[in-house]
Amino acid sequence: MLNSSQLKTLAVFSVFAIIGFGPISPGCLIGMFTVLFRPAWFWTLVNGIYVGKSGLHKPDPSSLSEQQIFQQRKKCFLSLLGLFIIDIAPVPVTPVIAFVLILSRPLWFYLRLAIIYAGSNA
Repeated sequence: MLNSSQLKTLAVFSVFAIIGFGPISPGCLIGMFTVLFRPAWFWTLVNGIYVGKSGLHKPDPSSLSEQQIFQQRKKCFLSLLGLFIIDIAPVPVTPVIAFVLILSRPLWFYLRLAIIYAGSNA
């Protein structure tokens, strides 16, 4: 059963899939903004999506160096930039990937975001 955060996010990415047939990928732009600025609302949204998922563990921020956090942010930003470039093609790829992530809620994705947000106040 999907929770309310998953349903809302799926609805937003459905709209992104429809309007994403142009040269701009709103999902990638929001993702890149999130990696750069780490807004608290996004971390709240992710935690809402992962409600009820077993096996979640947030890494201890003191166990991560600033370099590790920066490297994770850099890899994610470059991945989103690559998706942004791929999405210029006539088929939007990012919403499809987002659907899979929202529905399957993989633990690796949560861990990556937890590392990205480890150095923030969110």
